[in-house]
Amino acid sequence: MNDFWSTVNRVVTGAAAYITDERGRALLVKPNYRDHWSFPGGIIDAGEHPAQACAREVAEELGLVLEVGRLLAVSWVDGLAYVPYAMVNFMFDCGVIPSGTAITLQAEELDEYGFHTHEEAARLLPPHAHRRLLAAARARESGGMAYLAPGEDRLVGQEG
Repeated sequence: MNDFWSTVNRVVTGAAAYITDERGRALLVKPNYRDHWSFPGGIIDAGEHPAQACAREVAEELGLVLEVGRLLAVSWVDGLAYVPYAMVNFMFDCGVIPSGTAITLQAEELDEYGFHTHEEAARLLPPHAHRRLLAAARARESGGMAYLAPGEDRLVGQEG
């Protein structure tokens, strides 16, 4: 049995929030431990499921208690220099908040935040994360859900 488990694929799992303001701009954060921006969220802890991790990370990173809505996108990302395994990322709809909402950044991990258009986000996010942003926006609008494999994305569960 031990030989079997040594051959099983290993992945890191993460959960993130898709939050927008009243103008449709996405809330992004700038971690102090990476060169690029990201979404509010992080690694799923042992014993958590993805939606719990999303809620916890939003509260820790932004000081906000938001309802974690439906799953918008799941992505598989492999080959990142800063992660030893492939990543499975879950992105949840955490709603629309006014751009003037008081946000308290987790100073230990984050340097800044901002609401950004999709075009602005393309300059701030790595390509795989920007694809996830666009997929989440489409899924929110359509009522579907996106699965993003390396190099592709599909909207699934779309009605009508």
